[in-house]
Amino acid sequence: MDFRPSPKVTALQERLQAFMDEHIYPNEKTYKAEQAALTDRWQPVPVVERLKPLAKRAGLWNLFLPASSSGAGLTNLEYAPLAEMMGRVQWSSEVFNCSAPDTGNMETLERYGTEAQKQQWLRPLLDGEIRSCFAMTEPDVASSDATNIACTIMRDGDEYVINGRKWWSSGSGDPRCKLLIVMGKTNPDGEDKYRQQSMILVPTDTKGVTITRMLPVFGFDDAPHGHGEIVFDNVRVPAENILLGEGRGFEIAQGRLGPGRIHHCMRAVGLAERALEMMCRRLNERTAFRKPLAQQGVMIERVAQSRIEIDQVRLLVLHAAWKMDEVGNKAARAEIAAIKVAAANMACQVVDRAIQAFGGAGVTTDYGLGYMYKYARTLRIVDGPDEVHRHQIGRLELGKYAPAAAHG
Repeated sequence: MDFRPSPKVTALQERLQAFMDEHIYPNEKTYKAEQAALTDRWQPVPVVERLKPLAKRAGLWNLFLPASSSGAGLTNLEYAPLAEMMGRVQWSSEVFNCSAPDTGNMETLERYGTEAQKQQWLRPLLDGEIRSCFAMTEPDVASSDATNIACTIMRDGDEYVINGRKWWSSGSGDPRCKLLIVMGKTNPDGEDKYRQQSMILVPTDTKGVTITRMLPVFGFDDAPHGHGEIVFDNVRVPAENILLGEGRGFEIAQGRLGPGRIHHCMRAVGLAERALEMMCRRLNERTAFRKPLAQQGVMIERVAQSRIEIDQVRLLVLHAAWKMDEVGNKAARAEIAAIKVAAANMACQVVDRAIQAFGGAGVTTDYGLGYMYKYARTLRIVDGPDEVHRHQIGRLELGKYAPAAAHG
């Protein structure tokens, strides 16, 4: 395997770095000021909207879609370092139309949507005209086991009727969110528990769709993105809104979540790099007990440990991306599960060390480290908690040494 970037990717990295240096980093304070000035926090932040046309003109738009004519035609391995660069600033991915959950939803429509569905929903998403939401997790069941899903999607003539309650429906707070991809059961009593579920497209303005509240994450509301709790009360949509067909929900979920986890993990690497950079600058600037913090043994050790952990995880993620490209998401499921655990825990540790280096300033909102920690800690739960991924990895590893395999 060769992780060296191709000339195409090197050129994209250089252009993206130049864009970040010219337009993203200088506007971090602008973003905070403009958002604070909004009378309605659930409106788009103006600076992001101003930068999107510049990103389009720079050819830095829809970079995430692997091997697709709709995007940059990059593989997962090629996109990985670009996602890392965007992950250094929490709002920058949207500037390039590469932010979750839209990326996963666009990939879902690209892979599994009909031509009519693509024309209605994928095209405006690719153009950045609308945003979307993925509604899978539910408050009334342990959603770490997706077979627990209780929301129903029942056929009634030429329509499906949806009833249930979802939460952590990320992106649903955005006024530009026009589409929900909803996972529910079309065959609740089916013998195969992995064929009971389906996914369906639901316009957000459909009668019976109600966002009851936006959920805070460690006190952050993540406006204008947000994470909604949504009630579906006899919601009716046309039968042609079903994705791929009844009973294909798990199949779609696996196809959707694999690349999404790669994106999350590379953004986490970028976030950790930024935290380490901030930590090192802080340690060189501050003095305690008559010498710079950068000369304190414990701080030197924490910097070294952070450097080791970031580089370890980056290589692990690149390997997972390479394997996905080579053999597909299903065959790379152990590697995908491994990076999901490793990246989130690494980012938590690195950001925690940075907070400690900043002292009291680290737990304010002045430097953004609290928001970084919120993202890193939440990542240990989203797209499947650590425990589920570790269980999967352990079972796959044990399966290599099962008696049948030993004599096969």
